[in-house]
Amino acid sequence: MKKNIVLFVLFVLPIVAYLFFASGVNSFTKLPMITPKIADFGNWKSLDGKKVSLDKKITVLGFSGSDILSSRGNYFNLNEKIYKRYHGFEDLQFVVVCPLGTEKEAQKLVDALKPFTDVSGWNFVFASPEEIQAFYNQLQLKGKLDDKLGTSNVFIVDKERNLRGRKGESKDKKDEYKEGYDTFHPSELSNEMLDDFKIILYEYRAALKKNHNATKQL
Repeated sequence: MKKNIVLFVLFVLPIVAYLFFASGVNSFTKLPMITPKIADFGNWKSLDGKKVSLDKKITVLGFSGSDILSSRGNYFNLNEKIYKRYHGFEDLQFVVVCPLGTEKEAQKLVDALKPFTDVSGWNFVFASPEEIQAFYNQLQLKGKLDDKLGTSNVFIVDKERNLRGRKGESKDKKDEYKEGYDTFHPSELSNEMLDDFKIILYEYRAALKKNHNATKQL
């Protein structure tokens, strides 16, 4: 009996521990809901003139403000840390809300990204300042847009249009309240956002597996 226990401790337990930590904490949790059922976009058009919707898509949502090019480094950070890794998933989209009149600046940003990545998953949509502020207000966030209607934060919205993040209900610093992810800091994208993004993907992969749905690409 003792021999079996020793063998278990020496060989089996390390393997079990490895599998647990290799799978990551993300596989055993669910990303909290910050704001449920946010409104969809209005009849806003993208650079290619098409309507973009939040429905049935996992969305990384941003707000550029009127001075898009001054924060282009933020978009390069997001492109490198998150977009290039995941943009091939057909149920995922990256959407940046921009004020009307900034279409040329947005196109310049897209053109600057082209040498480094496939930009087909980047969507820039345009609305009036009043529409942008009203849309942002209904997200019910602690953070505010600046005087140019922009923020360096991006947000995760699930397929049911729920804005997801961290509620900060745990005393663990890693679980502090977080409604958005600051694109100015690459480390925040590589750590907090990437961790939370993996949780969202795991949720949908688990749901698809449960429903035996093999047609999705997530």
